[in-house]
Amino acid sequence: MNRHEYPNILFLMTDEHRPDLAGFAGNSVVRTPSLDRLAKDSVIFENAYTPSPVCIPARQCMMSGQLPRTCGCEIFGDDLPPFYRTFARTFSENAYYTVCCGKLHHTGPDQMQGWQARIGCETRISEKFIPGMDQEKLQKFRTPKSELRWTNVKEVLRAGAGRCRVSSQDEYTLLGTLNAIEHILESPYYDKQQLNQPLLLKASFTLPHYPYFCDEGLFKYYLNRVPVFGPEEIMSGHPYLDTKHLEIGKDVLYRDVQRATAAYYAMVETVDSHIGKILDKLHEAGQNLDDWIIVFTSDHGEMLGEHGIWAKHKFYESSVRVPLFIRFPSRFAARRVRENVNLCDLYATLCHLCGLETPDNLDSRSLVPLMNGDASHWNNESVSQYRGEYLMIKQDHLKYHYYGEDMPEVLWDLEKDPGETVNLMEDPRYENTAAAMRKRRASLGFGPGADPNYKNAGYEREAVL
Repeated sequence: MNRHEYPNILFLMTDEHRPDLAGFAGNSVVRTPSLDRLAKDSVIFENAYTPSPVCIPARQCMMSGQLPRTCGCEIFGDDLPPFYRTFARTFSENAYYTVCCGKLHHTGPDQMQGWQARIGCETRISEKFIPGMDQEKLQKFRTPKSELRWTNVKEVLRAGAGRCRVSSQDEYTLLGTLNAIEHILESPYYDKQQLNQPLLLKASFTLPHYPYFCDEGLFKYYLNRVPVFGPEEIMSGHPYLDTKHLEIGKDVLYRDVQRATAAYYAMVETVDSHIGKILDKLHEAGQNLDDWIIVFTSDHGEMLGEHGIWAKHKFYESSVRVPLFIRFPSRFAARRVRENVNLCDLYATLCHLCGLETPDNLDSRSLVPLMNGDASHWNNESVSQYRGEYLMIKQDHLKYHYYGEDMPEVLWDLEKDPGETVNLMEDPRYENTAAAMRKRRASLGFGPGADPNYKNAGYEREAVL
């Protein structure tokens, strides 16, 4: 078998990881030596966006290569129908051994969704997918939804040194990944003949997702070093973008924010250490990682107090933009790509890199031309959707938001206003831009004049292959 024709793939994923919180992204405080080592020889996508700034839809969209409206996963708790077309299924059908360790966030009855092997401790079918479930009886035992999770205030106030289920889940994921590598590539104690299939191995961590708990030593290291989004943060005045903001001096103290920020930085370093152990294990197994495709990304970002907002859910850059690089130095030189791309694009990209046919009806474009430095045919758009009713369109340096007819539209020019503070929607100089964004919005099935026959994002087939 020609390994260059069927390269092994290592897909590394974190959760709720700000796009600017890594050494390779220019952050001089956080320590991410493992990611930086990989990124040094990678194609780094500086403007990569999530299809949805919330965990479950983002992950299902990435797996299916389709936007939320296309695949039907539009809100937290949705899942792809059983046996849906995912990139794991495509690779399994094409003789790859597909193994996922860690978080997939499937909540429906098909817990594999195309993977042949799955290792992790977060597998759980939601009650709404259990046939015959007596929902009325269930409600007698359910905690009220408003009490199921901490408020953002409590998240910040409780942050600091300590452990939580996220820590133990990720340790389980790491152990499972290391064991899978040993079983597949080394097997020192029971050396059965291996099938020698190409491997798609995903290690999917939950860190640095809140709650903000971390190792005590790391917490003390970062506590007085981290930059903090303080009381000078500017609110937007928008009725949705400002929801659930925390005011320093009223809701929390500056030191509380500093502690939560330090814990988050420490969580990033922790997951970087986990990734380093995986790379070391592959090296121990005699693997030349220059012949592997290595993908690193996250499902969405984290506001971390920027604009007074915590967690995600917003179309601010720190929430909707994600870190993304692809390392394959035997074929692609290291470079930085500034064009707008999307997690949905990974499906077509992986197929292209491995010579597999890309399915129809995807909202996925191959990133391979950009990896070769050719942006001549790239439409430079990225789309994100939330709650089935909110929409973001990023075109070049302009970013448009739609929040239904009862809330104002938003237009930011990130070239002139990287801090996302000035809404240009009513600025006459952007009249043509506003009209073009509304037309594109309608074609995506949103707002007045929405296309009733919406099928997908409408990317040209040649842009997909």
